[in-house]
Amino acid sequence: MEHPEPSQFRQAVSRFTTGVTVVTTVDGAGKRIGMTANSFTSVSLAPPTVLISIKAGRTLEAIRSTGKFAVNILPAFGKDLSIHFAGRPSLGSAPEFEPTGGMPKLLHAIAYFDCKAMRFVTVADHTVLIGAVCACTHEDEAEPLVFFSSRYHSLAN
Repeated sequence: MEHPEPSQFRQAVSRFTTGVTVVTTVDGAGKRIGMTANSFTSVSLAPPTVLISIKAGRTLEAIRSTGKFAVNILPAFGKDLSIHFAGRPSLGSAPEFEPTGGMPKLLHAIAYFDCKAMRFVTVADHTVLIGAVCACTHEDEAEPLVFFSSRYHSLAN
C-alpha cells in the first residue's frame, strides 16, 4: 500500500482544528507527570468513555503501571502549559494543580476527566488508550485553547 509523504500528511491533518489537552498521571514515586495531547475524543456517553492517542514515553509507562490517567482541557490562555508539557518547559515555575481525589488536575483546566485505563492498542508509533471516566468537571464560561495549522489559536466570539 502506498502512503503520502509524512510532511504532506502532517500538513493535511493540521487542517483539522482540535482542542489542546494535557494528559496527567503519577509515576511510581508519586510524582505528577503529563504530556500535551490533541488526539482526544469521547467514545460513549453511557458508560462515559474517552480515547486518547499518545507516543511511547514516561507518561504512557506510568499509565500502564497505575492504570489511571486524567485529561485536562486547556483554557485559551493555556499555551505556556501546552508548551511545558510538550517537553519544552517555558514556565517560570512548576505547573499548579488542584487537589482532587483522583489523578492530577491542572489549575484552570476548563474540563477534567479522571479515568481508569480500559484498553491499550498499539498502532504504528502511538498507543490508542481507551479510558472509563470515573469523574469529570467543567467550567461553563471558559474558552478553550485550540490548535489549527500547527499553531495555537483561541475561538473568535
